Amino acid sequence: MPELLTKKEQKDLLRIARETISAYITSGIVPVIENTSKGLNLEAGCFVTVKQDGQLRGCIGNFVSNQPLFRLVQEMAVSAATRDPRFYPMKAHDLDNFEIDISVLSPLERITSVYEIIVGTHGIYIVKGNYRGVLLPQVASEYGWDRDEFLRHTCIKAGLPENAWQGECEIYIFSALVFGEKS
Repeated sequence: MPELLTKKEQKDLLRIARETISAYITSGIVPVIENTSKGLNLEAGCFVTVKQDGQLRGCIGNFVSNQPLFRLVQEMAVSAATRDPRFYPMKAHDLDNFEIDISVLSPLERITSVYEIIVGTHGIYIVKGNYRGVLLPQVASEYGWDRDEFLRHTCIKAGLPENAWQGECEIYIFSALVFGEKS
């Protein structure tokens, strides 16, 4: 995925996400931010990941957006911090120790062969009936998974049997510009 955002714009998005989470947790209000930077006004999907002590604390995103990227980052930051059903909503005491990663997404591309998946480059979105599961590109690399393991774990996340990808599923790939406070 081409470098869509300058390093300054990436830092600005991370700051916006952090300030939004802190403001929302302490006051229940999402701050109003005006932005004129070209990159931050892109209409692109994104995921915001919150970690505490290096462990996943929340991750929520959207593949598409009809609003500027910085506003979607605010929305996804609040959701990752307070609405990820795998974790309790962050509280004031959690604000002392958290890190943020942001993944700005390319459009989804439906594939006809799993051999089109490049581990470490592509994320996977699997759909079968009402079941849906997504894993970001960096997840496979972080866990050292090969293509089959990546597909199995995406199926499990969707609530499907781990080999469902071998049957009649829709499989989509996407790439992401991933950056974080630690990088």
